[in-house]
Amino acid sequence: MPTIVVDVMPKAELLDPQGKAVAGALDRLGISGFSSVRIGKRFELVVDGEVDDAVLATAREIADEVLSNSVIENVVGIEVVE
Repeated sequence: MPTIVVDVMPKAELLDPQGKAVAGALDRLGISGFSSVRIGKRFELVVDGEVDDAVLATAREIADEVLSNSVIENVVGIEVVE
């Protein structure tokens, strides 16, 4: 069955305390080469049947209205995986 993957990230202008904590942990572990870390969310919507334009439009609506908080987050990707 096809799956629609929705990726949501905090807006760039907002602090990301989880990402900052991970960045600090990488530094303490001696891992270098990464200037920052941002933590987001991934949602997988399994589709019953074919993915057509109507299903994708519904997924976009769900992403914007249910899966993300438009005040603090952006939907950064919607992808169909088989």
